[in-house]
Amino acid sequence: MTATSARLLRMLAVLSSRPSWTNAELAERLDVTERTVRRDIARLREAGYGIDSEGGPYGGYRLGPGKHTVPLTLDDEEALAVFAALRESPGDDPAAISALLKLRHLLPARVIERLDAVDSSSVDIVQAERGRVAVPLLFDLAAACHRGERLTLTYRDTQGAETRRQVDPHRLVRSPNRWYLVAFDIAKQQWRTFRADRVIAAHTTGVTVELDDRPDAADMVAKMLVSDYPYYATVRIALPLAQARQLVPPNMGSCRADGPDATYVTIGGATPDGLAAALFRLPTPLHLDASDEVCQAVRRRAAQLIDTAQHTTERRHRHP
Repeated sequence: MTATSARLLRMLAVLSSRPSWTNAELAERLDVTERTVRRDIARLREAGYGIDSEGGPYGGYRLGPGKHTVPLTLDDEEALAVFAALRESPGDDPAAISALLKLRHLLPARVIERLDAVDSSSVDIVQAERGRVAVPLLFDLAAACHRGERLTLTYRDTQGAETRRQVDPHRLVRSPNRWYLVAFDIAKQQWRTFRADRVIAAHTTGVTVELDDRPDAADMVAKMLVSDYPYYATVRIALPLAQARQLVPPNMGSCRADGPDATYVTIGGATPDGLAAALFRLPTPLHLDASDEVCQAVRRRAAQLIDTAQHTTERRHRHP
């Protein structure tokens, strides 16, 4: 959940916990400035919440009835599912925050009580950087993929320099932290992956294209993510591609089908021992192709597991 949406939801939970709050009390409770409180109150009013205010030294804010209500046709679990998805939307996107606040305004009291219990009793910690993509831009990229329409991208590279690229979009791929666009780069005449959060603008050209030899977009992004690791191992596991992908997250490995019942998996690791541990977490027999360092780490890991199993068996025999 983003900082802004989390703060607004917590403010609603706090406001509903007693009849009134002063600006200073809200600022202290939410650990923000009084100016931020006033700004957030204004945003909540714009979203339809009836928040009354009283002047004077003992005045404050009081949560009252909203300006409008619309029948909600979702049941409790459906509403909670939609709400949870909006809470996790990327970045402080105004559209997502507005939808989040409007949805809460329409929820029945029994559901709001469950949400307030979470928002008033939880805090966020600093998370790893997530790629922030504006929702309208994400829809534009998805629409171009769907229509097969060439795009002109204004793109920011790893050094921060802006470039213009003409691309034929193929698929959007979502990793644990980011969205990626897989597209054919016209100038370089090759398939490329583009971080969607580095796309500054995307303009349609009106040119419709037919893409030949389309790559497996998910596998292409996975291989790109794995390339950041210093150690690799390729294993053949006796599972279909779909099941193999459920075992191996895209930020850890890439999968390539070897017929209908087997899959080649390339896994990356920061150290040989860490990579060996990841391999042993795969619940299936495997055939390994890796460097000597990784193979030695796998042997050490296997010896440790065998030794542990033997000691456990001996203890059970001594103390049945």
